[in-house]
Parts: sequence; structure tokens; C-alpha cells
Amino acid sequence: MMKFLRNGIMLCAFFTLFVSVLKAQEAVKIPIKAVVRASNGDPIKGATISVEGSDVLTISNQSGEFSLSVPANSAFTVSATGYQNSLVIATPDLNQITLKNEDRIVNVGFKKVEESSLPAGVSSVNLAKLFEKNFTTYGLDGMEAFAPGFNGNNLWGMNSSLILIDGVPRDVVSITPNEIEEITFLKSASAVALYGSRGAKGVILITTKRGDQSKQKINVRSNIGLNVPKRFPQYLGSSEYMTLYNEALVNDGLAATYSPETIYNHSGVNPYRYPSVDYYSSEYLKNSYARYDGVAEISGGNDRARYYTNLGFSSNGSLLNFGEAMENNTTDRFNIRGNVDMQLTKALKARVDASAVFSNGGGVNTNYWGSAATLRPYLFTPLIPISMIEASDDVSKAMIKNATIIDGKYILGGTQLDQTNPFAAIYAGGNNRFVQREFQFTTGIDADLNGLLKGLTFNTSMGVDYLNRYNQGYRNGYATYQPNWTTYSGSTLIGSLTRWGEDTKTGVQNIADSYYRQTISLSGQLNYNTTVSNNHHISAILLAAAYRQSQSEIYQPTTNSNLGLQLNYDFSKKYFLELTGAVVRSPKMPPGNRIAFSPAATIGWKLKEESFLKKVSFIDDLTLTASAGILNTDLDFDEYFAYESIYTATGGTWFGWNDGVGTQSTDSRRGTNMDLTFAQRKEISIGIKGAMFKNVLDFSANVFRNNITGIIGQINVLYPNYFTTGFPASSFVPYSNY
Repeated sequence: MMKFLRNGIMLCAFFTLFVSVLKAQEAVKIPIKAVVRASNGDPIKGATISVEGSDVLTISNQSGEFSLSVPANSAFTVSATGYQNSLVIATPDLNQITLKNEDRIVNVGFKKVEESSLPAGVSSVNLAKLFEKNFTTYGLDGMEAFAPGFNGNNLWGMNSSLILIDGVPRDVVSITPNEIEEITFLKSASAVALYGSRGAKGVILITTKRGDQSKQKINVRSNIGLNVPKRFPQYLGSSEYMTLYNEALVNDGLAATYSPETIYNHSGVNPYRYPSVDYYSSEYLKNSYARYDGVAEISGGNDRARYYTNLGFSSNGSLLNFGEAMENNTTDRFNIRGNVDMQLTKALKARVDASAVFSNGGGVNTNYWGSAATLRPYLFTPLIPISMIEASDDVSKAMIKNATIIDGKYILGGTQLDQTNPFAAIYAGGNNRFVQREFQFTTGIDADLNGLLKGLTFNTSMGVDYLNRYNQGYRNGYATYQPNWTTYSGSTLIGSLTRWGEDTKTGVQNIADSYYRQTISLSGQLNYNTTVSNNHHISAILLAAAYRQSQSEIYQPTTNSNLGLQLNYDFSKKYFLELTGAVVRSPKMPPGNRIAFSPAATIGWKLKEESFLKKVSFIDDLTLTASAGILNTDLDFDEYFAYESIYTATGGTWFGWNDGVGTQSTDSRRGTNMDLTFAQRKEISIGIKGAMFKNVLDFSANVFRNNITGIIGQINVLYPNYFTTGFPASSFVPYSNY
């Protein structure tokens, strides 16, 4: 009994001493005041400092500095977006923490790779990071500076780049820069081979923002600005125009059209009788207009679900500043986007994205800017003062009794040749409103198939989009008046008026220019990744993808379907090999030629990993690549059944007979060609990319030979003239590959 009692007393004493030591250690805290910096020495603001085993949490300020008190030798974690997390031990002399740059994961289509391992002919731009310190209203604005080979919508000098937003063919204008996480430009043949025929001239991948595993974050941003034209065209007055026009005629050996008296009269003697209209004057245009927008982003989540929501609104004004344009001169846009990523089980993930865009724009029923560029300044007077009508002209006064009166003192001017004109249309022609609604839905499932084969995964994605737009408004008829001038005792008055047209207001709202577009996209792929003996990295992708886009008033939808296989191998992340093959299909080709095979290959050498460069401190990356491919495509060719001949009586030549009855001939429009096939993009490219001085300087260059052969066309001049006839207008030349 005493033995157990003695042991119990000793055990109690031990625990008492242990707890006392713990409390003593807990009580001894040291102050930490340090700065968080990147590898290049720049301070990192917004870095999160979380103390292990405690709820203490602080964030570095604008200068990267933070301070807190923690137990000596305790551990805490420093993390920041774009940098690798760092576990730090608290010591009294701790004054600086350096975070290494995180190798960003980039979407390159049907797979994701580290930014430092981007394939040949691929550029990526982290737009979300750029947008933190910049502003733009268009997603691809200024991308030429960050993506070599990109110019407008062209990649490596080719038109018709395929633009995909979250894997679905969509318009860039359907998304704002606030919603974009990154943009990837696939330029080389090997980079776009898996996208089939429609991607043969380059692919632009836009990836939207998603939620992450963090506490809920709410970001609000608002922008307001004035759009000020740098300058308007220096518009010629009537006298200057007439003088220069006469000079041009004389230079051509022709007689002058305008007399000196006419030129003098249009120099400002009477602007109503001798007009000199400046379409760019402050009388019609403002010197600026406002644009403002606002966006709210809400994101967060945990290990089971992550979410992101974007609410945005923008409004644009107009320079027009008279008539109906004063009340119908803004374009408003509201958008909402949301997505959820869910970890359903250990092996199954799901994602759901939805977006809606509502756009409305007010306008007038004329093209003012087109008229300003083409109409001469002396043709007509926009507004005619009622006060200049001769007092005894009762006929004219009765004529304008029910006319459209502007500002209580003007009627609309015009001539027999200019009965309708942009000024009269804006003052009295009514207004219109552009309405557009766009809905986008994307969903996908990711499955981990390690249970079947280690390294095997499956992904599938489906997108459904619908867009509808139309114009609604009031289209009023209006009358314009041509004055007939007289002069009495040195006073110029309007002796009579000639009216052109009628003032009509039905009050009926018209719906016109209706358009719709529907897109359905579907893809599925098997992915395999494995490593052998720590040095041999092998991966493969087997996929099937298709989309269909139908539009109003177009019978044949745009379709694209293809099967693809890609094999990748790298040795110690030093030597790379990529082999890609795609089977493409096009309904535009003859039945026997609708399927084609597109091969591509890439090799790469990461020189930085070689022993002779690995110890060179100022070189961070240096990679050489070479690629080649032959891609089959039906781009730039919109005809269906072009391989068939056409005989038609529509537009045929009329023949008359003795009985006086005429008939039309049946003519050939083209011949048959069942050997018609795809055009081909044939390419060889060599590239180099690198980074130096702790990634402060990066560079890339590509030298390539790009040749598109087998372009489809119906070219008569390549055949002897007996293949075509001038009467009747017939042709037996088929569509062929040139």
C-alpha cells in the first residue's frame, strides 16, 4: 500500500512540475518585428502570418512589415499569394523573412503545367495580378506586350483564332477583365493540335477566377473616368472645300465648278442661306463623356467546397449632345458570375459555373459618324429659323403649323437630295434601344481512378450558352423644309418653303434586328501520370471533344469534333518530348474525305539544369524548344456541299422564241470535285525562353515557318477560257484545293 502511495505522490509531483514548466514557457514571449520580402528584395504587402497552435493572426502592411508577440522558439507560417509558404522559428534576432516565388500553375488547354515548364509556342498572362495595379475595359487590351506573336485576334500572323472561356467557345466581350484569372495563348501547331480543325490557327484560353480555401473575402472596386477625344478631324468649311475642289479640277485640266461669288457667300455671310456645317463642332458634340463601373467579388471555402461570386455594373455615355441623343446616349451592362467547386468524395470532384449578362444601350436612328465622314458641309442647313420666314408668307406658316419645332424657333432643314439627314433624324426620327441577354452554364466532374490504375484520372466538362439580342424603339417619320430665299431692301428672308416628307408618329414600338446564338460544348478525357525511378516522368491524354454553335438565319450550324492523343516524356525535367495526334472531322468535305489526321511533335532542352549552367547564379531559366506539325482545317471556308455541281435556272439568261414566249436557261454554276479535302497548316518552329537576375528579366523568342496549303477556292483564271462562258453566265470550274 505504501508503495502505491509513494508512486502516486511522485506521479502527482511530476505532473505538477510539468504543468509549471509549460506555464512558465507559455508566459515567456518575445516580440517579433520583421519585414516580409520577395526573392528580389521587394516588400510583400498582405502576407498572412499564422502562429502554429494559436489563433494569433496578423497581416503585413504596405511596407511588408508586421509585429507580434509569440513564445520563443515557437513556429509560425508566413504565406502570400504567388509565393511559397514558409515555416519560421521565432527568435529574438528575427527581422526579415524571404518568400520564394510560387511556380504558377497555368492552364494550357486539356492539362495544367507549371509556368516554368510551358510548352513551345505558349504564352500565359496572369491578368488578375496585372489588374490589381492597372485598369482596362477589354480582356485582351494590351496583351501584345505580354504575349509575343499576338496582335489583335491574330496569333503568329494568322486570323480566326479560337477563343475559349472556361473551355467553351465564347466572345471576349461576354466577360469583363474583373472576372479573368489568366489568359493563355496557344500559338504553335503542337500547342493547338488537340483542338482540331477550328483551333488550327491558334487558340486563346481565358480562365475565370475561382474560389480558394480561405475565410470569406469580399473585394469591392469602383472606377470612374472621362473619355476625352484627343482631337476631332479638322473639318473643312464650305468655302475651303469649294476652293480645294476647284483646285483639284484645274489640276486635272477641267473647269472649276464653284464660282468666286459662291465661295465668298459660303464663308459666313449668312449661315442659314449659305451653310457651312461643322459636324464636329461643340454645337452637336460634347468635349467628353463619363464611364463608370463597379464590381464586388465574394470568395472563400474550405476543403469540401469553394465558391466565387462576381457582381458587376458599368455605364458608358456618348459624345452626341442634341435631340433624341441627349436622353438616349448611355450603354449599361450588368453581369453576375458564380462558381462552386465541390469535393464530393476522396475520388470525386464536381464544379458548376453560371453566368448572366444583361446589356442595354440607347441610341438614335441614324449613323451620325458615318454621315460626318461623307457629307459635304454646304449641302443643307440643319435648322431653319422660323423668324426668317417672310411675314406675308401665310402658306409657309400654315405648312409648318404642325411641324416638328426645335427649341420653339427652328424647323428641320433639308433639300430634295437630302430629304433625310442625320440632324433631322436625331431631332425627330425617334430612338432605339439595344437589348442583349446572355446566359452561360458550365459543369464538370473530375474523377480519381487510382483504384483502377495508379496515376489515372478522368475529366469531363459540358457547357451550354444562349445569347439573344434585338433592337426596340420608335421610328418616326419627319418632314424637312427647303427654304427659297429672297432679298428685300438688303434683308434676306425666306420667301417660301418646300416640304419634303411628312411628320408621323404612330406610337408603335418596333422590334427589329433579332438575333440568337446557342452553343453546346462537350469534352471528356483520360489522363495518366507516372514517374519511373524518380527521373522518368511519363504522362498521356486521351480525349474526345466537340461543340456545336447554331445562329439565327443560318441553316448549317458551326461544328467541330475531334479525337486526340498526347504523349509526354521528360527526363529529370531536363529533356522533354511531346507527341500529339488528332483525328478531325468536317461535314463540309465530301463523304470520303471528312476525316483527317493531324500530327505534331515537340522536343525541349532545359539548359539551366545542365551542370555547366546550374551554378550560374544570374540565370534562373534557359530552355530551347523545337516543334513541327501538320494540322488539317476547314477554317476560312463556309460552303457546305461545295464538292457538288450546281445547275440552276435562277439568274439564267432569257431566250425568246418566234411565238414571243421567253424562257430562262438552266446554267451551270460549278463543277463536281469529290477529291476536295482539308487545307493544311504546315509548321516548323524553334524557340528559346529564359529568365535572369532573380526573374526580374525574362525573355522569349520563336522563329517559325508557317505555310497554309490546299486553300479551298473556285478560281476560274487557272483554267482555259473554254471552261467558262460569258453568255450565258456559266461555269464548270469546281471548288478545289490550291
